[in-house]
Amino acid sequence: MPVRLERPPEHPHVALVTLDRPDKANSLDPAMLRELAAAWREIAEDAAVRCAVLTGEGSRVFCAGMDMSTTIPISQRFARGERIEPGEFEALRSVSTALLAGFDLGTPLVCAVNGHARAGGFDMMLAAEIRFAVPEATFALEEVALGLYPTGNASVLLPRQIPLVHAHEILLAARPISAERALAIGLINQIVEPGELLPRAFEMADTIAANAPLAVRETRHGVREISGRSLEEGYRMQETIGRELRRTEDAREAQRAFVEKRRPRWRGR
Repeated sequence: MPVRLERPPEHPHVALVTLDRPDKANSLDPAMLRELAAAWREIAEDAAVRCAVLTGEGSRVFCAGMDMSTTIPISQRFARGERIEPGEFEALRSVSTALLAGFDLGTPLVCAVNGHARAGGFDMMLAAEIRFAVPEATFALEEVALGLYPTGNASVLLPRQIPLVHAHEILLAARPISAERALAIGLINQIVEPGELLPRAFEMADTIAANAPLAVRETRHGVREISGRSLEEGYRMQETIGRELRRTEDAREAQRAFVEKRRPRWRGR
């Protein structure tokens, strides 16, 4: 299968998604789009998953974006009104969900970038809250060089995540940047040697998953919703979220655990 969804027993409450077409640069063909969208939906619906990790198979490419040799012919036939197979139609419908473009996973995502991240691969990385990359990784959005508009996450999320001048450089120059450059402009959290990439991603995911699940989810939600709002709206929204969390069983359990000098036992309610 071109996408593997695993729940490693040694990492409770963490799901691992692996893009597994290394011979095709982990590019997104119709089957991969369908399976990736299904994996994200499964994670979003599973309250037991408190954090997810995304990586690619192989040592060269994280994800090269769309597999143009398979997706463009389908799109062209569909645009001409010609018949396409049900699986092909489902793949076209799955693009936004597969890229996490407008689809809220509902849980934090840690991205372990094992190689080059281009186009749709870059888009998926932008949907992750925390990102680690190997030294050899490069990052590029090349749509404008192909006469296209970046319709995934890039034009929506990138200018919200890094300074505008750097976002424009990536979007308009359509040239790859190195892992060192990505770190310097705040696109990734850390550069990690290949052998330590997944262990570092799991370490972070385990740390997140060990915290109060409702608090983690609502904090993530609050950051996403408050960003870009006025200060007045932001403070009002954070108080609303905070007030609801203070009433939860988990908040009371945290207080008891502190007094009793033990680790909290989260119930997610």
